[in-house]
Amino acid sequence: MLFTLPKLTYNYDSLEPYIDAKTMEIHYSKHHAGYTNNLNNAIKDTVFENQSIESILKTPNLPNAVRNNGGGYFNHCLFWDILSPNPEPISSEFKSLIEEKFGSFENMKEDFAKAAATRFGSGWAWLCCKNGELIICSTPNQDNPLMENSCGGTPILGLDVWEHAYYLNYQNRRPDYITAFWSIVNWKQVEINYRSSL
Repeated sequence: MLFTLPKLTYNYDSLEPYIDAKTMEIHYSKHHAGYTNNLNNAIKDTVFENQSIESILKTPNLPNAVRNNGGGYFNHCLFWDILSPNPEPISSEFKSLIEEKFGSFENMKEDFAKAAATRFGSGWAWLCCKNGELIICSTPNQDNPLMENSCGGTPILGLDVWEHAYYLNYQNRRPDYITAFWSIVNWKQVEINYRSSL
């Protein structure tokens, strides 16, 4: 099984001004495409060749090439999926779940922003479902919660905080990028991800 670069459901400039067209083009056509190609090369003629990406990432002691490129492939697939130029707002039902766990929707956003802003170097911030409960964590590099020695759970929303995801527009202002992110989150897809994780 070869993994393929998923088609975007929007144009490179559709997420402006929150994410600029040039960043989107480079991020998708160079970075994500690179992870996809490198993953396929890394799993060729191995036990991973006919496994799902989730199954691969849950395997203990992954070779570095599979871990890094498999994470890069999976993480970006989820990232593009939860972004939209016309995001659907959060449902009252899902908002209640967030409020029950974090106290308020704003508290959740603050906890998530802290996880994203304090991730040293490159990595990701995540909203996950773990044993039916919502949790927030961050991971280094292209790691994600599915992998061993991570925070666990199934990621339902993720934010890429590698500099290539925001530097052209935001330079060193990662907190501004994190704030802008909320304007293009498609909560309908996040809730679909949550339901699928149960």
